[in-house]
Amino acid sequence: MKSRENLVRLKQFQVNEKRRQLLQLDMMIAEFERMAGELEFQITAEEKKAGITDINHFAYPTFAKAARLRRDNLRNSQADLAQQRSAAEALLNEAEAELAKAEMLESRDSRVREPETGGRSAMIG
Repeated sequence: MKSRENLVRLKQFQVNEKRRQLLQLDMMIAEFERMAGELEFQITAEEKKAGITDINHFAYPTFAKAARLRRDNLRNSQADLAQQRSAAEALLNEAEAELAKAEMLESRDSRVREPETGGRSAMIG
């Protein structure tokens, strides 16, 4: 049954695609975390250089304010990506379940075909 084999290949492709998407989200989350850490270091250095850590102080460094804003935006984006990752993980689990079903059907079909072929070869021989 070619259609079952094609179905298994399609499901395997879908599972691989979902895994790739999950990996891509993980890499983006890690990159955002790294960038936020660098910004945190720059903020601390700027505050130390200025001697002012109170963000409401009139002389608080402008660069530190901008870096804080960028860091906060990265953290918000990271939280959004974490939600997307959860959804992608659920879709991966669903795709893996569908693949398992398709593989079961394929193995069942191949077991059914084996006795048929064995009987025919006995008749021919």
